[in-house]
Amino acid sequence: MILIKDGRVIDPKSGTDEKLDIIIKDGLIADMGKFPKGDEYEKVIDAKGKIVAPGLVDIHVHFRDPGYTYKEDIESGARAAAAGGYTTVVCMANTNPVVDSKEVLEDLIRREESLPVQVFNTAAVTVGLKGKELTDMETLKAAGAIGFTDDGMPIGDVKLVLEAMKQARELGVPISFHEEDANLLGSAGVNEGAVSQAVGVAGASSLAEETLIARDCLLARKTGATINIQHISSRVSVELIRMMKKLGVKVWAEVTPQHFSLTEEAVLERGALAKVNPPLRTEGDRYALILGLKEDVIDVIATDHAPHSREEKQRPIGEAPSGMIGLETALALGVTNLVRKGHMTLPHLLEKMTVNPANLYHLDCGSIKVGGRADLVVFDEREKWKVETFHSKSENSPFTGMELYGKVKYTISRGRVVYTDEEDWNES
Repeated sequence: MILIKDGRVIDPKSGTDEKLDIIIKDGLIADMGKFPKGDEYEKVIDAKGKIVAPGLVDIHVHFRDPGYTYKEDIESGARAAAAGGYTTVVCMANTNPVVDSKEVLEDLIRREESLPVQVFNTAAVTVGLKGKELTDMETLKAAGAIGFTDDGMPIGDVKLVLEAMKQARELGVPISFHEEDANLLGSAGVNEGAVSQAVGVAGASSLAEETLIARDCLLARKTGATINIQHISSRVSVELIRMMKKLGVKVWAEVTPQHFSLTEEAVLERGALAKVNPPLRTEGDRYALILGLKEDVIDVIATDHAPHSREEKQRPIGEAPSGMIGLETALALGVTNLVRKGHMTLPHLLEKMTVNPANLYHLDCGSIKVGGRADLVVFDEREKWKVETFHSKSENSPFTGMELYGKVKYTISRGRVVYTDEEDWNES
């Protein structure tokens, strides 16, 4: 058994926010209350002055497995997740081969069973992510896919999107969209404007994002499907989603820590490390995203953890791939840039990183309850730390060298300590 002693327990789902002890036994939360220390516990975690929260849930990660494991694999990705306080993650389907068949999906699920955190998988909407032919969505759901997305490859065929939404609705799963119309992109990864001109690329207009958001929300209104708009980046996108929710559209929206923490100016300072799809935009856009989180227009904070090798990111900015890792800095960026600056309370931030993402995908996680699985994170919201090294295979982060607040001390997955920042800790 494990006793977590004297922590501030915050559970957004139940509204719990009080000083409590938690007993963990056989992978479950056995009890909550006030308990004395005793010899019956294999480990006692002193959580005085620290936060005890549900293990974080990230519904948008790329573990690059199969096909691109020089960037990341399921093992290194799971370690990075644990180090960031995540106990549940959802992988995207843009691997090689693409997760568009039962065989690829079942192989992933089999290999993920032994990982230290819980890993779920989406499947592709279209065969090979080519936007031409729908996958066998019914078979893929039966094989274990919890949702569908062509993330990274927007779908241009409106009739195909409409049919995909109808099938997702019938299957009772969400369908998620990367919204950037290729016909309206000069070049990906850098916001169209003064910064793109300064670095010598055409840039990506927010219009490419906004037009597809409007289209897909209207299609969702027609079909009754539940859709998720991934990594929104602009002020107009926030307002579109606000309006569509008022019209009764079952639309969820996610934002990444990089988009609420940085602006396009980061490209001038960090180069390709700050190149991401959709791009970092203006200070006005960043503030609108924060307001969208505060007002619950944006439901979820997701990392879009996207590892790339050092060699890839060292290419000229026009040739380097877009994307950045994010699992190990997400919580601290939320604490530093949202909570400490007064935009959100800590329970509200945790809601966006636990119960809300779990609810979108109908997952039994993201909360703390007696009898429930012991997935927990213990962190110090006041501890300052410097971003220096990563558990991910990759290190493509624009936050390297920055000082942040909010340090993960322990991550507990299914009742087992899978990460601690104690230097003398041994996983065995």
